[in-house]
Amino acid sequence: MKRIIILLLPFLAACSVQKPNKLIVKSDISRVVEVLSADDMEGRASFSLGITRAADFIASEFKKAGLTYFNGNSYRQTFTDKQGRELFNVIGVLKGKSKPEESIIFSSHYDHIGIIKPVGKDSIANGADDDASGVAAVISLANAYAKLNNNERTLIFIAFTAEEIGGFGSQHFTKGINADSVIAMINFEMIGKDSKFGPKSVFITGFEKSNLGTLMQARVKNTGFQFYPDPYPEQKLFYRSDNATLAKLGVPAHSFSTVQIPIDKLYHTVKDEFESLDMDNIVSTVQAVLIGAEGLVDGTETPTRVQEKEIPERRK
Repeated sequence: MKRIIILLLPFLAACSVQKPNKLIVKSDISRVVEVLSADDMEGRASFSLGITRAADFIASEFKKAGLTYFNGNSYRQTFTDKQGRELFNVIGVLKGKSKPEESIIFSSHYDHIGIIKPVGKDSIANGADDDASGVAAVISLANAYAKLNNNERTLIFIAFTAEEIGGFGSQHFTKGINADSVIAMINFEMIGKDSKFGPKSVFITGFEKSNLGTLMQARVKNTGFQFYPDPYPEQKLFYRSDNATLAKLGVPAHSFSTVQIPIDKLYHTVKDEFESLDMDNIVSTVQAVLIGAEGLVDGTETPTRVQEKEIPERRK
């Protein structure tokens, strides 16, 4: 009997980790996207009242998940631009058990473009896909990892500000970290619709610049999910989101996306609303990342670094 129990222990431990259907809750993801893309958030433009409301909401979600502060006594990382205007990233942390000095970042940007030229009576660019969908993924993973409570490396969950106006949130964040201690960055950027590869797929920008995607694909090989290289190299998407700031410092930092950017007619319009998204697509992506990142989180896998000299200045 003792031998049977011993043999079962590794199996039971693996099962406790790989239960994404129970840990990633569709109704919670829907709730977060709906709140962040509601009209009262006013399109979450930088320096607006709407983005302040969004930051408060994200901070409350981090608190409910049981995350600790990145520094200071707030989930907000506050800084000012050259004009002295206040900006704030929202950051929560799950400290690693055996390798707390090594960190994995899960991120998205929570700002959008705010009030724009009206279409009919609608002038609010709600930004449901861009990037409330990504923020929902980050919050969902924070909840999942907090419940698992088995992360050997420190996990940092970030909602960046000011991505749409130049990536100033991620640039400020990097000023206060040792980039060599960041093992990987998984940045969610528009995951609310099927990719060109169909359901249960996501593409990774700059796939070839590290082996992060290859490591994660090996983990999900029996799930039917597929991580693909970016199918739109001409769009330079690797350099157009917050991952680029970390990649420039050598971090294996990539954006995970499903947007069909050349043909998406809702991008940066008033029609990027909650009703236009497929919540199942977000759920399947988050489930795959939860399984795919297992080796990163438990400290057994370390992706190759990005060569800094290959990364130009961030561009929109």
